[in-house]
Amino acid sequence: MRLLVLGGTEFAGRAVVEAALGRGWEVTVFHRGRHAAPQGARELLGDRTAVDGLAALDEDPGRWDAVVDTWSSAPRAVRDAARLLRDRAGRYVYVSSCSVYTWAPPAGYGEDAPVVEGASPDAGVTDYARDKRGGELAAVDAFGADRSVLVRAGLLLGPYENVGRLPWWLNRAARGGPVLAPGPRDLPLQYVDARDLAEWILGAAEQELSGPYNLMSPQGHTTMGELLEACARVTGGSAELRWTEPEVILDAGVEPWTQLPVWVPPHSDLHDALHSADVSRAVATGLRCRPVGETVADTWAWLRDIGGTAPQRPDRTVKGLDPEVEAKVLAALGV
Repeated sequence: MRLLVLGGTEFAGRAVVEAALGRGWEVTVFHRGRHAAPQGARELLGDRTAVDGLAALDEDPGRWDAVVDTWSSAPRAVRDAARLLRDRAGRYVYVSSCSVYTWAPPAGYGEDAPVVEGASPDAGVTDYARDKRGGELAAVDAFGADRSVLVRAGLLLGPYENVGRLPWWLNRAARGGPVLAPGPRDLPLQYVDARDLAEWILGAAEQELSGPYNLMSPQGHTTMGELLEACARVTGGSAELRWTEPEVILDAGVEPWTQLPVWVPPHSDLHDALHSADVSRAVATGLRCRPVGETVADTWAWLRDIGGTAPQRPDRTVKGLDPEVEAKVLAALGV
């Protein structure tokens, strides 16, 4: 298989490139040159947001079995790339997001749930949900519904994470001492390791799939307790998890999802949207999710290899709870 990845040097895109190289595929990476591409990939350099930024692609005679695009800003960048490549690639795989569904999707929502309105493939930057939906429309417009795959990813974790969720929990556990652990301990979580996302994407290209797919682990693949206990274990075991009721955390003004990454209160719109999607379509077409302990251990190993500080995307909010705020909440609990 011959694969073109637009991006391919960070997190999900990098996982796709490494997985394809591991399968012996011929991989071309089109990127801006800000980060090194995985060894073994052929490189084309360009900035798709600039005038003539796709020149390297336009001048290259390559043809590909599939294109993978992880773009998450102005939809017109997807439009321009997809139009340029529609006669030179068999399939366009666009890594979208479950954020494209109209808020708030009910627990158990599938790919037929309503999507946000007002998105356009010709738009500049709007908001994350409409940008991703506009990217979907751009891919389908250029490649047709039968040659486009819309990967509606949920929470992404794993090595190379540049958003700050699992790296924050790992570093917090490594500091040790009492840790504010948001309950309930058995709160079911849904996420996908970027490497499992990558393997499914490559399988989708091989099977010539098309259409939208919710892409995250089955409901309840792990729990908040299993995730944080794995973090405490792999970082040396000095962290003391103090499980705290959701109402206490919310009453203290602590923000779910951002200040306490991954966690959202149970029985809420946030939990239904982020941890309760129907992924049966992806599972039926090959999605396999590794145990949470493996994701946590591999992310910790990667984090230590790079000195403990994870890269941070400039277009994403900084995650994590200030130590002073955490100490105040724990003190109020008598810890």
